Amino acid sequence: MTLLKNCPCGRGLYVECCQPLHLEQQYAQNAEQLMRSRYSAFALQQVDYILSTTATGQQAYLDRAAIADWSKSNQWLKLEVVQHQPKLDKTHALVEFKAHYCDQNQDGKQQHIHHEISHFVLHQQRWYFLDPTLDISITMKQPCVCGSGKKFKQCCAQFI
Repeated sequence: MTLLKNCPCGRGLYVECCQPLHLEQQYAQNAEQLMRSRYSAFALQQVDYILSTTATGQQAYLDRAAIADWSKSNQWLKLEVVQHQPKLDKTHALVEFKAHYCDQNQDGKQQHIHHEISHFVLHQQRWYFLDPTLDISITMKQPCVCGSGKKFKQCCAQFI
């Protein structure tokens, strides 16, 4: 992977952009950088990185095989960041993006755009993705999925 010249996220050379994050030599400085590195991880089938950068309380509920399959079955074309709101509050941020990709189906290759508004949480000086698709039974009074120690309703509930 170090032979890649351009980073899949579109922000320069892979060895200077997302690779240090994938190798945990550095951590994302903001939500946009984390989202870009997650896109690159999908493009490069770096499933462990995708799992480890999801909110800690959600990681056990992720379907590793499904993530790996989706990562491998698509050709990732480009990433377009629509907006980054770095300060929704003290620990939450938003990134809206469009991931352009091709999939292979019975009719041949078909191009798609995955348009998403994602929320992220800063916990212990690291950014994590809050996955809204997971079906986790959690009440508003339980500890938050991000690991903050706050009640879910006082932390990430409004973003999931």
